[in-house]
Amino acid sequence: MTMEETIVPARFLKALSGREAEDLERAEQLAARLGVELDDLSEYRVDPELFRQIPVDVMLRYHFVPLHRHGEAVAVVMADPSNVLAVDEVELAVGAPLEVRVGPAWKIQEILEKSESTQRVLDEATEDFRIQLVQEKENGEETLTIDRIAADTSPIIKLVDTIVYNAIQRRASDIHIETRDAEVIVKYRIDGVLYQAMEPIDKRHHATIISRVKVMSELDIAERRIPQDGRFKLRLKGRTIDFRVSIMPTVHGEDVVIRILDKESANEEFRTLNLQVLGFDEETKRKLRKFIREPYGMVLVTGPTGSGKTTTLYACLSEIVSVEDKIITIEDPVEYQLPGVTQIPVNEKKGLTFARGLRSILRHDPDKIMVGEIRDPETAQIAVQSALTGHLVFTTVHANNVVDVLGRFLNMDVDLYNFVSALNCVLAQRLVRRICPHCRRPATISAQLLDESGLTAEMVRGVTFYEGAGCLQCNGTGFLGRYAISELLDLSDNIRALILEKRPAAEIKRAAKAEGMKFLRESALERVFAGVTTLREINKVTFVE
Repeated sequence: MTMEETIVPARFLKALSGREAEDLERAEQLAARLGVELDDLSEYRVDPELFRQIPVDVMLRYHFVPLHRHGEAVAVVMADPSNVLAVDEVELAVGAPLEVRVGPAWKIQEILEKSESTQRVLDEATEDFRIQLVQEKENGEETLTIDRIAADTSPIIKLVDTIVYNAIQRRASDIHIETRDAEVIVKYRIDGVLYQAMEPIDKRHHATIISRVKVMSELDIAERRIPQDGRFKLRLKGRTIDFRVSIMPTVHGEDVVIRILDKESANEEFRTLNLQVLGFDEETKRKLRKFIREPYGMVLVTGPTGSGKTTTLYACLSEIVSVEDKIITIEDPVEYQLPGVTQIPVNEKKGLTFARGLRSILRHDPDKIMVGEIRDPETAQIAVQSALTGHLVFTTVHANNVVDVLGRFLNMDVDLYNFVSALNCVLAQRLVRRICPHCRRPATISAQLLDESGLTAEMVRGVTFYEGAGCLQCNGTGFLGRYAISELLDLSDNIRALILEKRPAAEIKRAAKAEGMKFLRESALERVFAGVTTLREINKVTFVE
């Protein structure tokens, strides 16, 4: 064994805690003593084929991970290859000669925990896996009924619970159960993109899967011809998670979409949530911070569904929350709970609409108000009036860009002069997936993709493009998390005058550009050139100009 083989990358050592560094030192000593190669697993890539072939319980029992097939042999990394009996057992289980290397025990444990195929087994081995279904009564009390995954539990309950559990483990925002001609497909939406979660399920189990979801959501299991909406809560490992369920009849049967609202896991992020972590560029952050600290007016965020509008508003509120101000929000639903903020959920069935709730909020002497979404003329008019009468109002509206917002409000019969007077700024945003920092590598871009992106070879000369290779951290997708791209319209006197004169949108855009406004596409291209995302990603969410 050469000296180079035992050298561990410096960047890897820097990130290690005391116990992890000890583990690595122990592995180095063991490798030197046994005369085998050391593998620190810092650049480990999962081989799905090998993970499927080797029994999971064997990997957990003998504490090893397979690397790759090397001719007839299989390369494995073990914490302790000095245990000859264990090596023999592993060889029998793998069914091939072994090429053994030594690795740090903590890293092997981390890989086994993160591997999707082993996650369920690991949890069942360490503690009884149970989901508690939380049912809410009219008076606000909660009663718990426990569905245990045990030997006598229905396989369908096990299946649905496993689908939900794995979705939470994989950071999914939605679960889609889609019915086809002869099969049922389960997909997870992770970072805004759908991935198939498992092998297709036989169509004959479709009715029982849907019935289980309906029972959890307290919906009518006999009704199959009309859409139904419901919700349920689960208590999983001490934390409560909300789920919104939508069931819709299709040609082949009913489809289900379950939205996961994991409030408590997000609370840690939301304690430190601010505009810094959302990925806005420095100029946008500076301007937005100025507007959210104004004494009154309206801060408007726009974009399509799932573009992170509500998260941006939460980040704004987190930055300005103080004991001196009363902040009240009305939302549908309350997605995350913010300490120090009074939050009201809309309840259409009981007659608590945005407009009615907003009128009530104004009688509670608020300083700052957040309206989850402006959907109707009444809410729009009350929100504008509130902004004019000394309140700072944060709200969202669906529109493609900052200029389209003006048309949306005019269509809702809002007085143009009042609206323009109330408005502080309009922020339009989209979300793009971030290249996984663990497996990021330079990429070559085809001439066709450049052309589709409205770029020329001259424009990108000297620019290095990147892509994600796919690793354990990002579940092989090459992307991990998302960043916001944005355009911010500052309502200067000149822009206000143009809007009041009802000038064409193109003229307002030109004036905004002259005043230094950066459009969505420019913001997106900056992200690509900085190596944060890819051209294909930004082409999905912005128009090529």
